[in-house]
Amino acid sequence: MSSLPEGLSPAAFDEHFRASADPLAGVDEAGRGPLAGPVVAAAVILDPEAAYPGVGDSKKLKAPDREKAFELIKSRALAWAWASVEAGEVDRLNPLRAALLAMTRAVAGLDLRPALVLADGNFAPPTPGPALAVVKGDGRSLSIGAASIVAKVIRDRIMLKWHARCPQYGFDRHKGYGTAAHLAALRRHGPSPCHRLSFRGVK
Repeated sequence: MSSLPEGLSPAAFDEHFRASADPLAGVDEAGRGPLAGPVVAAAVILDPEAAYPGVGDSKKLKAPDREKAFELIKSRALAWAWASVEAGEVDRLNPLRAALLAMTRAVAGLDLRPALVLADGNFAPPTPGPALAVVKGDGRSLSIGAASIVAKVIRDRIMLKWHARCPQYGFDRHKGYGTAAHLAALRRHGPSPCHRLSFRGVK
């Protein structure tokens, strides 16, 4: 299970593993790099009998397409869950450990226990059962791609709520990432309750 297949479609990539490990879950996170807001992770167990048009790497989808794909995933997946690690925890842990913790929490929230977890990135999170890291997994695995969409949509919605509370930072535009406008707002107003105080540019 350590060698990863090459040249397969995302759906076929999942089927390669599902043949010996079913149910199969994909897990991914959103928000490791921003200066503000939580790290959000999602875990998804797709129904292998269902079709998922428009589902793939969330970074390659525009926001309206992600929203449509999110609704499709919710309606057709066998199970899905999400979890977050808030800014203060990110400061205490560091971004990588926070991302892995969020993934662990998301997998724990699934109604079904997966036989195998495919995790995006270089490191697999601690899980009760087997987990496998897949570099660039959101483009290689349909399940990880679905998880990336769920995590991104939910995190964006959280940042829109923060924008309603703290509109001076422009979270509706940059979602907490360190844009020039965001850094300028930090210089004017100082950090908000959702800023990561350990990150360069926040203080």
